[in-house]
Amino acid sequence: MTNDDHPELSGYEPQDAARPLRSRRTMALMRIVVVLGLVALIVPGILTTVQIASTTAANACGVATARYYPGAVDFDARFDLTGPGGFGWQCYAIDINERETYVVPLGIIPAAPRAPETIVPA
Repeated sequence: MTNDDHPELSGYEPQDAARPLRSRRTMALMRIVVVLGLVALIVPGILTTVQIASTTAANACGVATARYYPGAVDFDARFDLTGPGGFGWQCYAIDINERETYVVPLGIIPAAPRAPETIVPA
């Protein structure tokens, strides 16, 4: 195949392969901009997810504490790697003497506690 077969390539001379298209400084700047852009896209999503999970865990823990430990003065929902309920959010009730009592596991993704199913006799 020659240049005669492709008239749009007539007069085209390829660049020297030894010389890069962009300088090292430009490539480094482009890489930095790409990394900063990715961080700017990912970090807000992670922070929002953590904030929503924390709020949901606190609300679910408040409901569970009110149901199972009505005498508690406060509650604490926290993320434990090796808590009594396993990996995930755990709920603790705090009594008047500031002792913590484990209430329920809330799971990795906390959700509102479900009411126990009641079977209505037919």
